[in-house]
Amino acid sequence: MSITSEFPPIRFAQELDGRIGLRELRAVVAVADTGSFRRAADELGYSQSAISHQIALLERTLGTALFTRPGGRAAIALTAAGASACRHARRALSAVEAMAADARQSARDGLHSIRVGAFGTAAADLLPTALVTLNEERPGTSVVISKETESHDLLSSLAKGELDLAFVLNPPPDERFETIPLVEDPWVILTRKDDPLCARVDPTFDVLHHARLIAWSRRWRTQAEIEDLLSRRGIDPTIVYRTDDNLALQRLVALGLGHALMGRLAARTAVDPRLTWLQPRGIVRRQIALCYPRQREVSGAVMTLVDAVRTRAGV
Repeated sequence: MSITSEFPPIRFAQELDGRIGLRELRAVVAVADTGSFRRAADELGYSQSAISHQIALLERTLGTALFTRPGGRAAIALTAAGASACRHARRALSAVEAMAADARQSARDGLHSIRVGAFGTAAADLLPTALVTLNEERPGTSVVISKETESHDLLSSLAKGELDLAFVLNPPPDERFETIPLVEDPWVILTRKDDPLCARVDPTFDVLHHARLIAWSRRWRTQAEIEDLLSRRGIDPTIVYRTDDNLALQRLVALGLGHALMGRLAARTAVDPRLTWLQPRGIVRRQIALCYPRQREVSGAVMTLVDAVRTRAGV
């Protein structure tokens, strides 16, 4: 049976009026992102049958199948028409979120506040000097810094209008955001200055094989990614401690309890004089970028801060 006979085509845009809502758009994006009707239902807080109904309604309305459904445990996938519909759905949802954010911004225009999302390294290294410039050029502007560790969470908050700017690690291509690459922040090995590891010439990450390692929690996506990469390369460190606290991690390394992996910016500002860092070759790229929304009006104060951050990063 052809797709055309199963899904009668829509000939006029007016025929879509009242037949496509935000629920259907959110459903197609969630199913595309999760590869599963069940996981999409969990993410959106609907039943699986409700998600299936929303997708079926959208397919009937558009006159074409949006997903292949292989059955069993295999993940569903977007058809060519589905990929196009999903792109438009993301744009439409972004525009709605931008409208809501602009309305909230208009309501608080007199407050002169900038909401910035940043993980620890960016907040500690890239922001302070830029905030001095902002204070000099736009006195009275307040800045609220929200610390997040995951790029996905930062971009989601940015899209929803909960943030004005976000420092993001390795942001994926996304037409909703302007993305300004700031600085490379590669993985380095934090260790003691008197550790034999420091005598290595041009080390690779192989030096961590069977070495004692103090690690971040695996709930941090970047930590899980680096551990998985080391495993694929046959590098098997012995993880003796895990922590979510940067200062605690540095103290444990300084006491000689193991090495640690962290970004170069954080290693450069290590608090204990006994610490140093090595930059092995041949590992994944880490780039910090500054992101802000394309579809929302950006205030002069925000652009002042953007320019100050770029100056601090030398870009």
